[in-house]
Amino acid sequence: MNKETAVRENPLGTERIGKLIFTFAVPSIISMVVNALYNIVDQIFIGQGVGYLGNGATNVIMPLTVIVIALALLVGDGAAAYLSLKLGQKDADAAAQGVGNAITATIILGVILCIVFQIFLKPLCLLFGATEDILPYALDYGRIISWGVLFAAIDSALSGMIRADGSPKYSMAGLLIGCITNIILDPIFIFVCHWGVKGAAWATILGQILNAVFYLAYIPRFKSIRLKKECFILSRKVLSKVCSLGISSFITQIALVLVMAVTNNVLVVYGAKSVYGSEIPLTTIGITMKVNQILSAIILGLATGAQPIFGYNYGCGQKGRVKQTYRIVLVTSTIVLILAFCIFQFAPMRIVSLFGSESDLYNEFAVKCFRIFLLACPINGFQMSTGIFFQSIGKPRQATILSLTRQIVYLLPATLLLPLALGVEGALWAGPVADGLACITTLIMLKIYWKKI
Repeated sequence: MNKETAVRENPLGTERIGKLIFTFAVPSIISMVVNALYNIVDQIFIGQGVGYLGNGATNVIMPLTVIVIALALLVGDGAAAYLSLKLGQKDADAAAQGVGNAITATIILGVILCIVFQIFLKPLCLLFGATEDILPYALDYGRIISWGVLFAAIDSALSGMIRADGSPKYSMAGLLIGCITNIILDPIFIFVCHWGVKGAAWATILGQILNAVFYLAYIPRFKSIRLKKECFILSRKVLSKVCSLGISSFITQIALVLVMAVTNNVLVVYGAKSVYGSEIPLTTIGITMKVNQILSAIILGLATGAQPIFGYNYGCGQKGRVKQTYRIVLVTSTIVLILAFCIFQFAPMRIVSLFGSESDLYNEFAVKCFRIFLLACPINGFQMSTGIFFQSIGKPRQATILSLTRQIVYLLPATLLLPLALGVEGALWAGPVADGLACITTLIMLKIYWKKI
């Protein structure tokens, strides 16, 4: 079968773009949102059953879970992009080698991170801003969460690979199984068993275990490739290619870890000098970031759902379909973000109250977090979608630059500098400042490379 005939027979190369995006993106969005819900569900029930100190603990532990996701996506998203590109080039053997290497690397990383987190949990909690009052809750929650690291890594890595194999509904189903388990067990463990933050942690990792088992059962059932035993033997050459394609996802997540560490500590320091104290800013920014994570999950789900369409058509040389897919993704994500902006600006207390109603000062700062930190959210989709776009067509360097700009180049310095003039609220204004600068950077880069695609 020649290449032209193969393209005609694969729906990725012939089906209407709108229909393809709907088919792949909807399960991807649901999967991403469900993944983001793991932490936010805990925070809702902990807020109602334990209080804002318990919520502060989940904010302290959240960077640890993001580290796990970052490393899992480095190989998982990289393998998904590698799979799509190689299938577009009609090289199924190379695609299988990439997926097998990614699975092995994920398991090794999961075991190593579990051991590291158990040994260094207390200093890590202090590094990520735990105060004297929050630390005991953070240790209780973190010790249990650390045991689920291997399963969390498998969940994050395999989700994209299964989706790229043409089974987005299976990918979605695995995450739904885990999240529903978490939602059912959280109130039982917290309110019935009275286990507090420990109960929320157990509910989370039990959901992750079920999710991982469901995904591992898919390995012998890959449709587009045949995974032989030798595919799982690590190859430095193959793994480096896979990781080069996943580096953008990795940097995006690791940058989030650095941002959370710096933001948490800045809010603790400057919060202590304000009427709000240290714990209120630390807790409310955690809620804001986790709600924003759901929003980001929708946009990233849309873009990563389109990843097989980007990769396959670029590999086949159908550049017009690649550009059309990008335009649809960008317009859709912008509409979603504008709707979210309206909620954040005009009804923030409806969101805040889900996590428990505290003092007037708590509610006041929580509202400020949503209105200020997420002020420029309507333009965020441009940078996120374009990063995934470059990653999907095999341009990791451009994707990496975009990943670095918003979080590292702009947000971190703004978080450190603005509080010097504006106090604790300066850390909140760092969000829209970084978003605006990142949007300008993305526009310049896209203009440079659009004609070259």
